[in-house]
Amino acid sequence: MTDSAGAPPLTQPLQDLLARFEAGEPFALARSISLVEDQAEGFESLLHALHDRLGRARRLGITGPPGAGKSTLTSALARLLRDAGETVGIIAVDPSSPFTGGALLGDRVRMDELATEPGIFIRSMASRGSHGGLSATTREAADLMDAFGFDRIILETVGVGQSELEIASQADTTVVVLVPESGDGIQAMKAGLMEVADLFVVNKADRPGADRLKKEIGIVNSLRTGGPQASVPAHHGVDLSRKSRPTPPPEPIEAWDPPVLMSVASSGEGLPELAAEVDRHHAWLRATGSLQSRRAAAAAEHARIVLERAVTRRGAEAWRAWIEEVGDDAGLAGRSPYETARILTARICRDAQ
Repeated sequence: MTDSAGAPPLTQPLQDLLARFEAGEPFALARSISLVEDQAEGFESLLHALHDRLGRARRLGITGPPGAGKSTLTSALARLLRDAGETVGIIAVDPSSPFTGGALLGDRVRMDELATEPGIFIRSMASRGSHGGLSATTREAADLMDAFGFDRIILETVGVGQSELEIASQADTTVVVLVPESGDGIQAMKAGLMEVADLFVVNKADRPGADRLKKEIGIVNSLRTGGPQASVPAHHGVDLSRKSRPTPPPEPIEAWDPPVLMSVASSGEGLPELAAEVDRHHAWLRATGSLQSRRAAAAAEHARIVLERAVTRRGAEAWRAWIEEVGDDAGLAGRSPYETARILTARICRDAQ
């Protein structure tokens, strides 16, 4: 099963796993994701064998600060999509324990009512030290769900606040969830959340301050895009928007203005509107060609990450062999580290030929 590009063949156990995967066995999907998470031998060959099956699923990213209700929103949205006849795969990234490296799996516990629902598959993954809100293997787990045949894949980030930016490179549509108690929402958005959002959701909208936060998001989004602020009252009653500056050119028809929605995920309020806006954004992506360009950029970024992972692995192997060769660390004391690096790089390149 080696192809013209020289991809390593699948071992017999992996061939058996692939056959069960293609037969639609959920256990085979779960096992495949575990192999990817653990970076077990042959996991890249398995992903390679499934690569031609990718591209059908629509990927939705849900991010935001801790306590925003992302898990409740994800669960409610998944239920809504399932009731509409779609199959849904959910990847919920939880914080890793600094001691064991494992995940607390709090998201899986909160979504327990969906765990046995036919057509819904939930996988909790540890962030494993990733600072971008996602595990390094989240993309590959999503690829496996895509290849398995799910209609929708929801990626819920760990919720670490201002570093929730990787999601934009892995999802077709990114939803940023905030709540009235989030603090200074404007400051959070200046840190990058504004730039990655395709949609905003003010969750727990039945609490005081929800309307104010919605207006703040609209103002900041208008400033960022350079659009008019029609909803903002003039300062001291003086309207300078048209008198002191020329009328701005009309927005291109292709432009997407991120809507700001209100929801109470615990009761389902606002969820149909969110689902409709997600569909509208996907239609816009297709109509403008942005879906293809986004996915192409995501594929390129993934290839870069896989390359760096392979180089790191080769480097670690070369280092272990080098240490065994020189005897111990003391054998390197009199040698420039740059010379050592050049020698090992040459060996890695030679061995790869």
